[in-house]
Amino acid sequence: MVREQYTTTTPGTSLERPKNEYIYKIGIYGWRKRCLYLFVLLLLIILVVNFSLTIWILKVMWFSPTGMGHLRVTKEGLRLEGESEFLFPLYAKEIHSRVDSSLLLQSTHNVTVNARNSNGEVTGRLNVGPKMVEFHSQQFQINSKDGKPLFTVDENEVVVGTDKLRVTGPEGALFEHSVETPLVKAEAFKQLRLESPTRSLSMDAPRGINIKAQAGNIEALSQMDIKLHSSDGVLLLDAETVRLPKLPEGARGGSGISQGLYEICVCPDGKLYLSVAGVGSTCQEYSRVCQ
Repeated sequence: MVREQYTTTTPGTSLERPKNEYIYKIGIYGWRKRCLYLFVLLLLIILVVNFSLTIWILKVMWFSPTGMGHLRVTKEGLRLEGESEFLFPLYAKEIHSRVDSSLLLQSTHNVTVNARNSNGEVTGRLNVGPKMVEFHSQQFQINSKDGKPLFTVDENEVVVGTDKLRVTGPEGALFEHSVETPLVKAEAFKQLRLESPTRSLSMDAPRGINIKAQAGNIEALSQMDIKLHSSDGVLLLDAETVRLPKLPEGARGGSGISQGLYEICVCPDGKLYLSVAGVGSTCQEYSRVCQ
């Protein structure tokens, strides 16, 4: 902009016009103007590149108004189609598969499922590893389709809720402590064997013990003694013949010599007692023991 000075003169006089002393230029000129254009051009290039990248990301990730890719946002939650990989922990209230397919959780190391309370503390943990499946909680329970408990484990006991527990291993089942059950039965055409290799085997029942073999024999083998005791009742051996093949037999000797042998006597009411063996039978029908 040029600032000019004007002077007034009267007719007939001549004055020299003053020269312009100060001239100010407004605007951007020279290298500043070129830098400004270059900066604006760079911003335009960055804007175009960002817009192109945004369009490319939207296209690659399959963004849509309902979700992203195979992920769909519905009223019930998030629906994921196909296989997905999670690099960090997944927090969800409920995970279920489609009606016509199963739910598969797969990992190269292990799969861990944690349940936390309101304070963030872990109250239950399921860890599926390559060699072992571990469960940490106060109680573990498996239910049937109708909600019936099939298998329950807690700190005090293990409960099997099925009508029949079947053990198919060739070595059978090993119990380190007592077992309480109303029935122990072998499969058809197979033997039932109860064995204690190093200690005693005891069977107790408040109302009686019934040992039955419909198509075979019953054998009781022991390294020491076999005791059949009934606290209140009788001991019934219901068979056509009762044989004791390995009882020792004494040599023929004089009367009054027992040779340390005894005779098993039976009272009329079925009570058994021992009598010192002799040359003949020493059992008495009206013994004091039978009274």
